[in-house]
Amino acid sequence: MTIFSYILLFCVCLLALSVLLALYRFIVGPSVADRLSALDLIAAYLIGLLVIYVMYTDKLIFFDVALVFSLIAFLGAISFAYYLVNQKKHE
Repeated sequence: MTIFSYILLFCVCLLALSVLLALYRFIVGPSVADRLSALDLIAAYLIGLLVIYVMYTDKLIFFDVALVFSLIAFLGAISFAYYLVNQKKHE
């Protein structure tokens, strides 16, 4: 293994720990907005894991998967934010 492989492995470990911490915030979060931001953060971490996987295996098709996943996560975050704004108006 090269030093690059060790660095990628270290990054995967850090991102996995970050996903677990964000998952904790998603489960325990006191408000819907906290859960929404945690879900968006988990999506960003998973995109980072996909990019690291691409760098480790040289399978470039997963760059496209990461791009599509990021677009879907963005649209989901915008949809939930729109829902929260409309929910505040009706209260």
